[in-house]
Amino acid sequence: MKIGYARVSTREQRASLQAQRGSLTDAGCARIFEDVISGARSQRPGLDAAKDYLRPGDTLVVTRLDRLGRSLTDTIFTVRDLKNRDIRLLTLDMSLDSGTPAGEFTINVLCLLADQELEHIRARTREGLDYARKQGRFGGRPPKLSPESQQAALVALEAGMSMREVALVHNVSPSTIKRLRARQASAATE
Repeated sequence: MKIGYARVSTREQRASLQAQRGSLTDAGCARIFEDVISGARSQRPGLDAAKDYLRPGDTLVVTRLDRLGRSLTDTIFTVRDLKNRDIRLLTLDMSLDSGTPAGEFTINVLCLLADQELEHIRARTREGLDYARKQGRFGGRPPKLSPESQQAALVALEAGMSMREVALVHNVSPSTIKRLRARQASAATE
């Protein structure tokens, strides 16, 4: 029996999900499982449900190999798990079938290439962030409190005000004040 699995990263990609569903139906999948979740997430309930549903002799069908795993290791682990359970993997974009030696070899090579490309992207991102830092630009959200406000909040805490009261005075959440206090405590111990 052919079982399909489709995944998109965001809800805005509904057209892609619909296209994947159509391709899997055309390929003869008796049932299709789906996830609308980033491939980087380790928890993918649709894929987990598909793997639970599959039985020895079944075939898991995906439109592309990158729909299956969040990393090289994850994809290879999934492919091996399917093979150990006597379940084939079929990718529609390249007509790869893990049930054949050539298909299994090609799937492993493609996983390696995809992982290498991901590592290149990560390296370029790190280089870009390092360059931006050298230029004096820092990513992330700007601090809620100016250095002067941080100092005033710490003085108010030392004077006996509660975190909630200090947070109200500075118009921030109590967790912001709690993090400020924790940073101060860790800086004092260094």
